[in-house]
Amino acid sequence: MKLITEEIEQCKILVEEKEGKKHMYIEGVFLQGNLKNRNNRMYPVEILEKEVNRYTESFISKGRALGELGHPEGPTVNLDRVSHKITSLVREGSNFVGKAKLLDTPMGVIAKSLLDEGVTLGVSSRGMGSLRDTQEGYKVVGEDFMLATAADIVADPSAPDAFVNGIMEGVEWIWDAGILKARNTFTESAPVESVAVIETPAVVEAKVEEKIEETKEIINNLVDQKRLDEKKLELFQSFLSNL
Repeated sequence: MKLITEEIEQCKILVEEKEGKKHMYIEGVFLQGNLKNRNNRMYPVEILEKEVNRYTESFISKGRALGELGHPEGPTVNLDRVSHKITSLVREGSNFVGKAKLLDTPMGVIAKSLLDEGVTLGVSSRGMGSLRDTQEGYKVVGEDFMLATAADIVADPSAPDAFVNGIMEGVEWIWDAGILKARNTFTESAPVESVAVIETPAVVEAKVEEKIEETKEIINNLVDQKRLDEKKLELFQSFLSNL
């Protein structure tokens, strides 16, 4: 069995109010069946439906269907990186449409802040299964497929661009009462325009500032635009991981 991940870049943002408190959700297609995807793989919809039913019964219905922010390297869900809880996953044609609530965990707060600032986020399913070659040249996911999570939250290609621009074009990351904030410094009178990203002990401040300076240095050394384009996603993911 292999670790298999598939990204879908478009999700809707929903804000629902309950008992006077606002909750943020993402909603969209989490899984696609009977379609050769850009990773040259195809999931028979019957296999997906069987696994979604198991996942719903074992995880979603019991409030245990969690996902992470970023690209985990293994099939297990790391609780320290959980950003959201999947609340529903239903079949619509050959697709499975999911809904996930962003949590008030450190990674959940980061995801909310990225969305508030206009960063486009997508989802990536993560599972284990065997792959069978076809005469047409693509691979078919086998009947042993098992979901680790129906959706991790990931950045689409525009997010690293925005991150690099933010780091290099006037955004300073500052600490205020133990809260990491972004401040616009294009002009001396520019107000603080971003929101709190993560609450964390003040002892981490020096490490975060060091990571920002390290990222700036790497970008400055990538004078070739092609090299910069190739490095953007890696820098973005590395920065999130260090937060």
